[in-house]
Amino acid sequence: MEKPKLELATFAGGCFWCMVKPFDEQAGIISVTSGYTGGTTENPTYEQVCSETTGHYEAVQITFDPVIFPYTKLLELYWQQIDPTDPGGQFFDRGQSYQTAIFYHSEEQRKLAEGSKKELENSGRFSKPIVTAILPAKTFYPAETYHQGYYKKNPERYNAYHKGSGREAFIRNNWGE
Repeated sequence: MEKPKLELATFAGGCFWCMVKPFDEQAGIISVTSGYTGGTTENPTYEQVCSETTGHYEAVQITFDPVIFPYTKLLELYWQQIDPTDPGGQFFDRGQSYQTAIFYHSEEQRKLAEGSKKELENSGRFSKPIVTAILPAKTFYPAETYHQGYYKKNPERYNAYHKGSGREAFIRNNWGE
């Protein structure tokens, strides 16, 4: 029996804690890792990334089986987790490290990401421009262990943050339940 050909997808959507759960719960998703990418500092720490001196984004890297969960479905789910019109960060989290970006791992992913962004722009769902960047993937550095699977380890704090940050209401108001 042939092993499935797995692929990577990397998305920045503000606080990485809130970007894990929606993907983690899908069939065909092998793993979702919180981490840092896009910057210049090697092996950055959370504190360094938050200092806005590394150029890194908080991001998630997803290992997935494209036969079960295609990249186009990942993109659809990604857009539904963020405010793609906010150039200054996401919800309560402000600064470059919390901006949104799609990091593509292949020319095919780049084309699909650009197409999905254009589709969202043309949909009229948002009155402001879609500012999410589409960038080539760079080295991804996994975040510290305590950040991994945060929603499972600390469900009360995660739920309070998800709601208190404004993300939950934004998603509900723009995408429904």
